[in-house]
Amino acid sequence: MATKKKSDEKAVQRPADKKGNGGAGGNGTGPSTEVRGDAKLRQELLRSMLLQRRFEERCAEAYALGKIGGFCHLYIGQEAVSTGTLSMLRPDDYVITTYRDHGQALARGISPRAIMAELFGRQDGTSHGKGGSMHIFDAKTNFLGGHGIVGGHVPIATGVGFAIKYRGGDQVCICFMGESVVNTGAFHEALNMAGLWKLPVVYIIENNRYGMGTSLERASAIHDIYERGAAYNMPRAQCDGQDVFAVRKAVGEAIDRARKDSIPTLLEVRTYRFMGHSMSDAVSGTYRTKAELEEHMKRDPIALLRHTMQDGAEIDDAWVQKLDEELKAEVQAAWDFVELLHPCVVEDLWKDVLVETTSQEHTSTPG
Repeated sequence: MATKKKSDEKAVQRPADKKGNGGAGGNGTGPSTEVRGDAKLRQELLRSMLLQRRFEERCAEAYALGKIGGFCHLYIGQEAVSTGTLSMLRPDDYVITTYRDHGQALARGISPRAIMAELFGRQDGTSHGKGGSMHIFDAKTNFLGGHGIVGGHVPIATGVGFAIKYRGGDQVCICFMGESVVNTGAFHEALNMAGLWKLPVVYIIENNRYGMGTSLERASAIHDIYERGAAYNMPRAQCDGQDVFAVRKAVGEAIDRARKDSIPTLLEVRTYRFMGHSMSDAVSGTYRTKAELEEHMKRDPIALLRHTMQDGAEIDDAWVQKLDEELKAEVQAAWDFVELLHPCVVEDLWKDVLVETTSQEHTSTPG
């Protein structure tokens, strides 16, 4: 039976007391210090990860049936990153991410119905059906997207950090990105600014080893990419992205620095996607072998946490099966519900494009 492996985290900043103020969905009040023996916390984390897994599996099915159009990037295999990170946030903190956003949106507390409606192009979706898979937004949870341009959202995260500091707040902005982002100019400019101005942003690299079909080793001159933070005098660390508690520990320390001292962090979370880059990409056999995939799947983050809980007699097979059935039913109910909703209409394409603003200099109105 699998057991939890020790994290390979390499912290380079002074230790900090973690202030985890969110539950698995980031909406509750969590412990001030990590408690690995907290059975309730473990159950919340397991539920969050398993919900993401079952949701993404149905997304794959819906895409194959033509229910979801455009691009679709699944999060299967990376659930410990989203769950571990977002469980440490407060409700008033901010989250911004790339186009692989379904799992993170669920972990932040956005309902499966709202996300599924967006994927199905329904008016009741998070972006009224106009954004689709890559553009999940939700103002109520401060979930700022879902961005399709590689690296294009990193300067936005830096801007959010600037706004927080300018207003005198103590919120934190979490910025997720893939490892291929670190080779873009926007990444370097944004992190330089955050390091220079000391902005409360935690930049999280979800290093799943492949930018589309190109391995990290073929694309980056350095392989410990968290070390790029040294160029901006920024605290940096690396952790095991398949261990949800290792993620919570590393992210908790980074959040504490940002919230207390307005110091940004670059965190490399080493994970692995079990699916292709997108639904149009083969799972294996092209740029990675089936043997490599199977080896990484031995460290399925959901299985690691489940086995740890079972080893500690916190849960049993019957409990897991009941939870799994409940989550499958929840996802199916979301599918059935959105099938009945009205689709996005062409006229709505012009809505929410411009906003009425007022300043001392001028007033602009929607055209």
